[in-house]
Amino acid sequence: MDQTILDKKFSEWTKGLEPKETRISVFTHIRDIPYAIVPQFRDPDVGTSGILDLNKGSCQPKHFLLAAFFDKLNIPIRYVSYPFKWQDQPLSFPDSFKEVLQELPTSYHLACKAYIEYKWVSVDATYDPALKTAGFPITEEWNGLDDTKNAVMPIEEIIHGSLEERLSYELAQKSRYTEKEKLLSGEFVEKLNSWLLSIRKI
Repeated sequence: MDQTILDKKFSEWTKGLEPKETRISVFTHIRDIPYAIVPQFRDPDVGTSGILDLNKGSCQPKHFLLAAFFDKLNIPIRYVSYPFKWQDQPLSFPDSFKEVLQELPTSYHLACKAYIEYKWVSVDATYDPALKTAGFPITEEWNGLDDTKNAVMPIEEIIHGSLEERLSYELAQKSRYTEKEKLLSGEFVEKLNSWLLSIRKI
């Protein structure tokens, strides 16, 4: 993890702001990082700063980073898993996705809950605004106090006691994938990343 880039960005995004504005700024900057699945960023030691260096990443590194910065703001965080199926999401997938989506296994979305003004608030910074045209749910303006939109339509909500618990949970779930499901997941990631790039070029 590159602490230098983390400290630089934190200062850049929060300097001179009042408490509510600092958390809104952190959320907005992380949300605006272009969404893409970068498999190596599932490791928090790589993803937390790697997402800033590469300027792209998915829900996991985005929320590793959000948690790290909210911790600097003395805002307690809980990691939350949302099992979901990509094929059940209300997205405008191209026809080329039809076959791979049919047998794609359950995925495990990561977001956070933050303890803000005496309540736990859902904070989900997953999708950048450029993806709105394809139906991705975007919280365009967060007031720093209330729940944001969830990036997925989940099967259930699982609140973890620690980051380590989340990492163990996801590893255990994905260890049940068949070889075919692993191959399909890899194929889907490639297709998804290419599609997202094409959306941004429109």
